[in-house]
Amino acid sequence: MSEQRFGTLPDGRPVLRMTISAHGLTAAVITLGASLQDLRLDGIDHPLVLGFPRLEPYLAEGRYFGAVVGRCANRIAHGRARLDGRELQLDRNQHGRHMLHGGKDGSGQRNWMLADRTPDSLALADHLPAGHMGFPGAMLVRATYTILPGPALMLTILATADETTFCNFAQHSYFNLDGSATVAEHRLTVPAETYLPVDAELIPRGAPAPVAGTHLDFRAPVRLETRLSGPAIDHNLCLDRQRRALPRKVAVLQAGGLSMALRSTEPGLQVYPANHLAPGGAGLAGRPYGRHAGIALESQLWPDAPNHPDYPSAELQPGQLYRQTTVMGFHRTAKG
Repeated sequence: MSEQRFGTLPDGRPVLRMTISAHGLTAAVITLGASLQDLRLDGIDHPLVLGFPRLEPYLAEGRYFGAVVGRCANRIAHGRARLDGRELQLDRNQHGRHMLHGGKDGSGQRNWMLADRTPDSLALADHLPAGHMGFPGAMLVRATYTILPGPALMLTILATADETTFCNFAQHSYFNLDGSATVAEHRLTVPAETYLPVDAELIPRGAPAPVAGTHLDFRAPVRLETRLSGPAIDHNLCLDRQRRALPRKVAVLQAGGLSMALRSTEPGLQVYPANHLAPGGAGLAGRPYGRHAGIALESQLWPDAPNHPDYPSAELQPGQLYRQTTVMGFHRTAKG
């Protein structure tokens, strides 16, 4: 494993970049957000994720790129939730109205500590104090990236807290398997029968609805070009009603003779094809990223779960171990 200084935050703290490699796969992770900064497969001349060669874009248009976001990923309506009979007022960092990805100082914006490393694995850790972003309980979180035969990149997230709190982490990489300017030629498959309808501010309206007959039906492979010009996609696809003990296949993404099978323990998958991106800093391939340059497939609990008792619960009890596993497996396929 190699380690180097990637840049310096405005407050003077260094951001490190670590690289691990095995089984023909190489992953680079930076301490800011425990973010997957680069991912390469031997024999493929382009990166498989969107990222930047410099730190500065991660503080602007690259916010959340490859990050481990939490302590509560996705949105919480009006930054409010009830827990143990009391009303919590959480940070409202989305348009001053809602919480997004744990608030303005959520885990995806924090500079994690390097906790452990081997040639094919590295672990980062962070401590979120009690009251941080409005959440009760001091929380310890550890994210471990490991390269497995296949090859595959496995991310395991562990967390504990000393008070009852909410906990829902997600890995936020934008994938692009063929190196093109957009993911239009990618094919996506997700075996979800239902999704969460949302309002204009992307807050779930209530109960899941069938994907059948909608632009969110990915049960058979869908060429993304046929969906990108229609209604905007930024939705949770409902895979289950609870977290699984072992990861199972939740999505397949294919393009340019390469396939990625995504397996996860989580009951939801937020699908977001980078609708907001506009050209800014140069990316890993030397060019800025535009709209639909990548697609995020975020394994997590359902959004706004603290405000919906019928959703999979985001509560974490004192001493209870939160464990999430997500595996990104790659193999070559015939082009076409």
